[in-house]
Amino acid sequence: MASQMTEMLKGTLEGIVLTILEARPAYGYEITTHLRDQGFTDIAEGTVYALLVRIEQRGFVDVEKVPSEKGPPRKVYSLNSEGHAQLAEFWRTWTFLAGRIDRLRTERTARTEHADTEG
Repeated sequence: MASQMTEMLKGTLEGIVLTILEARPAYGYEITTHLRDQGFTDIAEGTVYALLVRIEQRGFVDVEKVPSEKGPPRKVYSLNSEGHAQLAEFWRTWTFLAGRIDRLRTERTARTEHADTEG
């Protein structure tokens, strides 16, 4: 199951991170901690940092370097207008897919229950 979860997360992690940034600006470690607090315990910090680089390159976030008490300045990411548009598209797509998947699951359940009553 873990590998299936990993594969599904690959396709949705960008939307999840953009959703976190929609709530408030954050730096990489904060995002990773928030994800882990939400039950995404297998997500590696490196995965989040690589994703942040990609969304920065794609122009979905603004970045501000903020002094850190420990070490170099932190890059704080905040969602910009392009990021909001991308996030809206993510949720439209998610809603469509989730609805179709739920329909398939419901149909499967109905078939399974029907087969159980005939047997």
